[in-house]
Amino acid sequence: MRVSPPAKRKTAGKVGRPPAGDGGERVKDYPQVSFRLPRAVRDKLAALSTVREQPQWRLIVESVECYLRDLPRQEQMQIARLLSKTRSRSVQ
Repeated sequence: MRVSPPAKRKTAGKVGRPPAGDGGERVKDYPQVSFRLPRAVRDKLAALSTVREQPQWRLIVESVECYLRDLPRQEQMQIARLLSKTRSRSVQ
């Protein structure tokens, strides 16, 4: 008589995609923004997303960060003050 080995149990993993946002956040929870682009710019964004294998939202985030880094120091400080006011209001 032949005895078969016990069946291996599969561990149940989480269903669906893992969170893809910064710090493991769900992108679905990010606020949405809608804006219009000239077709040529939209096409460039789509091509860049394909080549870099990154979602368009992440490319825009990186672009804004890069743009801010290149601003004069005085403008960077002004933006930082505006952001701190916005954050202090949202905490209250």
